[in-house]
Amino acid sequence: MQNHTWELVDLLSGSKPLGCKWILKRKYKADGSIDKYKARLVAKGFKQKEGLDFFDTYSPVTRITSIRVLIVVVALYDLEIHQMDVKTAFLNGELDEEIYMEQPEGFGVPGQEKKVCRLVKSLYGLKQAPKQWHEKFDRTMLSNGFKINECDKCVYVKSTQHSLIIVCLYVDDMLIMGSNRDIILTTKKMLTKYFDMKDMGLADVILGIKISKTSDGLALSQSHYVETILRKFKAYDSPPAKTPVDLNLHLAKNKDEPECQIEYSRIIGSLMYIMNCTRPDIAYAVNKLSRFTSNPSKDHWKGLIRVLRYLKYTSNYGLRYTRYPAVLEGYSDANWISDSKDTKFTSGYVFTIWGSAVS
Repeated sequence: MQNHTWELVDLLSGSKPLGCKWILKRKYKADGSIDKYKARLVAKGFKQKEGLDFFDTYSPVTRITSIRVLIVVVALYDLEIHQMDVKTAFLNGELDEEIYMEQPEGFGVPGQEKKVCRLVKSLYGLKQAPKQWHEKFDRTMLSNGFKINECDKCVYVKSTQHSLIIVCLYVDDMLIMGSNRDIILTTKKMLTKYFDMKDMGLADVILGIKISKTSDGLALSQSHYVETILRKFKAYDSPPAKTPVDLNLHLAKNKDEPECQIEYSRIIGSLMYIMNCTRPDIAYAVNKLSRFTSNPSKDHWKGLIRVLRYLKYTSNYGLRYTRYPAVLEGYSDANWISDSKDTKFTSGYVFTIWGSAVS
């Protein structure tokens, strides 16, 4: 209402309004404790018709690789890194289509119960909401002198002879990196002018990744997330393992009925997120085990539990970036015909700066 997301109108003949629903959620802090309780109104966008209620739905988000490279830049040039959150980000997008929605439960206007909401701005749940929000943010940044990075459309840069400011956007989470405190505060003030922002101060946790300042740079880790999935999948009390792979365990296609296929795929998904963010050391094991997601056997489960046990032993591992002169190195390799049964090989690559992976 404060954002003027809709206005009450009479429903046009032949039009059908979308329904809406309240979504209730608990938000957690980095240590796992409850931060706050949140209620969000979402439109039932699954009832939208393509070509009538929406056209394009694509919206970019910054890549984890970009975040790691920017952390390298912060460490190398000793920049300050702050964090902000856009409150109700999707409510800022401006709609091009004519969309009607029923009045939300508990917020009907007395005397106007038969009227419907004509959406002026986008709302959570709409197919085009992410796209409309990103376009609005793009226009705002460009009008304030920022340039869009050619390699990542969610990274914005503004530089002068004496200062540098970088803004990295992941949906509604934002990292702001600057050469001095004043330019960061100026950028925060500018963003607050256009959007309802939450200033979170120095960057601490972004997308479940802990950002820690060290004596000579920065470190990224996910120890809390590791603990969370170990407890979630009942592996927290399992004995730790020093390696992610048991070389004596030979994996082959399962010809019998699958063993807990849905739970297996959930664990694989959680492991892939850890692998992509801060733990490239489990990449081979996760890649191998993910090939059997559709029909896992007991042996595949043994391999999966082995990776969880390894994460328990190495839960404090992560990536560390220092201020020493940056050297970008790339490695690639393949083990030819790694499986004698299907004559396939496994290939891989890694790019590092100061020995820590960025891609």
